[in-house]
Amino acid sequence: MTHQQISPEVLPAVPENAEPAEEERGSVVQLLERIGSVLVPIAVALYALLYLGIQSVYWIFGITPEQAGIDQATLFGRLVGTLITLFLLALPTIGVLIGLAWLADKITRGWVGRAFQRIRERPWIAAALAALWCGASYWGFLSFYDVNGLPMLLTALGLAVFGFLVPFRLLRGRPNGRAGLKVLTGALTGIGLGFVLIGQMVVGALDIYENGKGNFVLTMVGFQDQWVEVRAVDDDKPIYGEDRMMLLGEHEGAYVFYDCATQETLRRPIEATNLGRIELNPTFGDDVEPCGYRLETKEGQ
Repeated sequence: MTHQQISPEVLPAVPENAEPAEEERGSVVQLLERIGSVLVPIAVALYALLYLGIQSVYWIFGITPEQAGIDQATLFGRLVGTLITLFLLALPTIGVLIGLAWLADKITRGWVGRAFQRIRERPWIAAALAALWCGASYWGFLSFYDVNGLPMLLTALGLAVFGFLVPFRLLRGRPNGRAGLKVLTGALTGIGLGFVLIGQMVVGALDIYENGKGNFVLTMVGFQDQWVEVRAVDDDKPIYGEDRMMLLGEHEGAYVFYDCATQETLRRPIEATNLGRIELNPTFGDDVEPCGYRLETKEGQ
């Protein structure tokens, strides 16, 4: 029997630090999935709460958004724009926090990173932190119902200890449970932030109703603080004197106004109305009378 020597095949050299392309693509997809598991619940919860906030703003003036000519497509565009604005505001804030954490880790020679890793490995500590965060997210909900100060703090702490701690600990014990915990934490975060924004929207709407002045949150959600002078079509003279009204919108061939002088919501046909002295987001000084200054005159008559 003869033995024939087989020449070894020459294989191309592989760099030592080379990583498979599939693993790189997989890591990117995993990173996007992790980010989406937190951001998507926050965005969905925020959208739902902002929708309720818009309803509350127009309810103060005695109408619905539909009666002001705001259809679902317009409302959807405004709320998506609000989410984009919040994202643009939150992104640099998160970047600064990550930079500070990285700097602290470098200054402490890795102690911060090791401490964070130990916290992640201990289920009770991680569950306690998540429970406290979710309990704190009820701050906006409680403040919306005028629960403030010590009662709000005790309520949030009680929810964290008795309502979230043990369930979150059980969820941390399973991979699917950890994913569910991220979704739940993100949703509660969005709900808490949404109630905070609703509160500021209602405060701004009440300020317009009483003083004719809005705030930044109302502008951010697309509420048009537009004041006009209502004139007649035949002679183009002001109908209500020098008083201007806030234009809430137009619907079914009629303008919808808020009369600051009498604190009433009015409708006038478009074909019988001219608009003059149109101004968006006007700046009223402190010497301007609060709304309702003609109510006493009407009651006296």
